[in-house]
Amino acid sequence: MFNALRTGRPLAAIGFWLLPAVFLALAWAPAEARVFDPETFTLDNGLQVVVVTNRRAPIVTHMVWYKVGAADEASGESGNAHFLEHLMFKGTKTLGPGEFSRIIAQNGGRENAFTGQDYTAFYQTVARDRLDIVMKYEADRMANLVLSDDEVLTERDVVLEERRSRVDNSPGALLGEAINAALYLNHPYRLPVIGWAHEIRQLNTETATAFYRKWYAPNNAVVIIAGDISAAEVRPLAERYYGAVAAHPVPKRARIAEPPQHAERRVTLKSARVRQPSLSIVYLAPGYNSPDGARAYALQVLDKIMGGGATSRLYRGLVVERSLAASAGSGYDATVVDGSEFSFHVSPRPGVEIDRVEAALRTEIADLLDGGVSAEEVAAAKRRLVAQAIYARDSLSTAPNVLGRALATGRTVADVEAWPERIAAVTVAEVNAAARAVLRAEHSVTGALLSKPTS
Repeated sequence: MFNALRTGRPLAAIGFWLLPAVFLALAWAPAEARVFDPETFTLDNGLQVVVVTNRRAPIVTHMVWYKVGAADEASGESGNAHFLEHLMFKGTKTLGPGEFSRIIAQNGGRENAFTGQDYTAFYQTVARDRLDIVMKYEADRMANLVLSDDEVLTERDVVLEERRSRVDNSPGALLGEAINAALYLNHPYRLPVIGWAHEIRQLNTETATAFYRKWYAPNNAVVIIAGDISAAEVRPLAERYYGAVAAHPVPKRARIAEPPQHAERRVTLKSARVRQPSLSIVYLAPGYNSPDGARAYALQVLDKIMGGGATSRLYRGLVVERSLAASAGSGYDATVVDGSEFSFHVSPRPGVEIDRVEAALRTEIADLLDGGVSAEEVAAAKRRLVAQAIYARDSLSTAPNVLGRALATGRTVADVEAWPERIAAVTVAEVNAAARAVLRAEHSVTGALLSKPTS
């Protein structure tokens, strides 16, 4: 259930929250523009509630976002946020282990949860007339989680098996962990969301309960509901169920700062299980909350130009014209509490050496830095981004995901709604300046995933 999504490189992450890059980017601009046209209110206990009315079908998606994730864990307790996410399904003072999930299923709904570096989220999709059931029991486990050693230790084994199957048995996931560990010298983003295996084994009822009591509170959460319902209909339900949950003091997130970096790094993983070699070049980049966060919009446009589909520079140059790569692209996500990454990735065609395709990728990056992007490229990228923002309104799950990630990482509803205008205002000069500021060798890690012949 964990989510390690941070860049476009291969990572251990699953689920419907793997949205197109534009959906992950919607998070800041003037208030005149509208994307989801949400309504929002805040309860007396500090819980923010956001409602996005979508009348396409008589269903609703309900999400609770807690403003805490893997980067907020205590030293030596990597994986604790994700572990607690699992344990939130183990019952409360009124519900037995797994009973919440059974109730959702009996009412024709579906549900799940995920953890990232900056947030933990729980979601359900049900018929609109079953929303009160969801809210009743979600509010219950916000305050009344009950954990026993037997349940905790059994679930710890489940998490360890999840790590074995999704990370330890996946060369790409292992390389992703190595890239993160090399890219961040000090910041907790260097640690895997699921945790290191030896530290997962040390997690227990006490560590999980302490994390729950410290971070899980209505004044540290956001509830987002999208579907066939209005804020006027939601408010009395929210007040009845969530309003009864008492607030308590929540500490300020204390993140260790990243020091200056002076040396480029390279990590290589060779495995007989690798069928398709690949290469990534990952650079530290600002997010919305960084001191130079204004560059985020230009970097989103740059991402679209360099790696945004079949018309992008990398796909056109390396896949179509030179026939060196089977795939090529880029990745960037600004919606984070702290800094982010800008990445390039490429996989060679059969028979093409990885060194050759790496050289070609580096030539594309050098050409970008030397010659910049054109006015035509910027205009086309902005049109595609803004159009995708409009299409985002059609999906019931997109609004709560985009809004939830933004609100859990320090943005506002107004920021999300006005993102298209900020993108539309990006200039050629801003894109070129952002590229030259971010794509610096000393701020990068190159990761190579290679096949190793069996003996």
